[in-house]
Amino acid sequence: MRATRRLSAAVIVVAAAMTASSAHSIEVGIQGRANANSSIAAAGQLVAVGWGATAKDGPTDVFVAVSRNAGGSFSAPVRVNDAAGAASLSGEQPPRIALVPRSGRDPSIVVVWTSKAAGGTRLLQARSDDGGRSFGRASPVPGGDGAGNRGWQSTAIDRDGHVVAAWLDHRELAGSARQGPPMHHEGQQHTGHADPAADGSARAQLSKLYVGRLDGSDTPRVLTGGVCYCCKTAVASGSDGSLFAAWRHVYPGNVRDIAFTVSRDGGRTFAAPVRVSEDRWVLDGCPENGPAMAADAANRLHLVWPTLVDSPAPGREPTLALFYAVSSDGRRFTAREPIPTEGLPRHPQIAIDARRSVVAAWDEQVKEGTRQVVIGRALAKGQGTLRFTRQVLGAGAVYPAIAAVADGVVVAWTSGPQEGSVIRVTRVP
Repeated sequence: MRATRRLSAAVIVVAAAMTASSAHSIEVGIQGRANANSSIAAAGQLVAVGWGATAKDGPTDVFVAVSRNAGGSFSAPVRVNDAAGAASLSGEQPPRIALVPRSGRDPSIVVVWTSKAAGGTRLLQARSDDGGRSFGRASPVPGGDGAGNRGWQSTAIDRDGHVVAAWLDHRELAGSARQGPPMHHEGQQHTGHADPAADGSARAQLSKLYVGRLDGSDTPRVLTGGVCYCCKTAVASGSDGSLFAAWRHVYPGNVRDIAFTVSRDGGRTFAAPVRVSEDRWVLDGCPENGPAMAADAANRLHLVWPTLVDSPAPGREPTLALFYAVSSDGRRFTAREPIPTEGLPRHPQIAIDARRSVVAAWDEQVKEGTRQVVIGRALAKGQGTLRFTRQVLGAGAVYPAIAAVADGVVVAWTSGPQEGSVIRVTRVP
């Protein structure tokens, strides 16, 4: 492991007072930088939060801070990437964290992030075996360093302790005039319907969904083409060894609905993709709004996602809404159920807590034009309608991340103005 870089003079770990609309939280970040694009993972009392810290002149580095009391306090941040300033992150593609269990010791902390490369981007990984005090040298994710752009990755730990990653890949467009830089189209999330004559499903066949293990114990494989590029992926593992993946797919007519597949043999083969819900969101562009997924102890798959719906007010433009569905067999999902939101909900995440409650987190743009981070909690029944109860965690907040701990969940998000943003973290019992 390389030596830890000392950052005590530049570290923010500040307690924040509770307001009427937000939970008690702390701030974690690097002073003098914009801290954004967080992810989170938890195992027992250990919670690891990762994010990107961008300097005023542009370079971005990946940092991790670790809590040993379930999010009550955090260690000083440690830089993960050994090549300074090369990270390429966004809200839908933060540095993903996986905690690899080790008997009698702290779990290993594995971080996967997108980095700039000649002619595109590549996926890198680094590992800490000392509880996040230092990280080894970065290495390419197997299959994640080809030509062209890639990213929007997700990670999970399989039953055997391997880190599995899924990502979107544009290698088949490398060298093409259509390749261009990575796409970001958040402004198109609620612009209405596209011209059906301009069918993007044919173009999308060159956008692929890849999956593979980070240790190279298998060959990374293409699960499908036709993915909606720049919407995050979701991957999860079941206690029976199954692997699950979900993503936003481009169906004929520019329809961008959520798709899902399962492997029952540890990732060697995957079933044909199924459509989670017939939402029929038509858009000639990427909504930058992918699904989130969690598997419970009974191997039920819980999914949340946003989609475009007709406005309840006559004459108003279509609007975004957030939905939930569950599958008990990995072949079909229950009918979508709405999650109570205000304004425009985006960027959902999901966790199953120790009491088997489904806890979703998202940000929503409220009437005043500001965003707030919200969680919704419901008891997981496996079938039937759930009733989610809302709790606002913070205003001026975007892109939440969530992980379950023994007595609830820990939520992280980006807070504050863009030039001086911090990562705010709270534990919700």
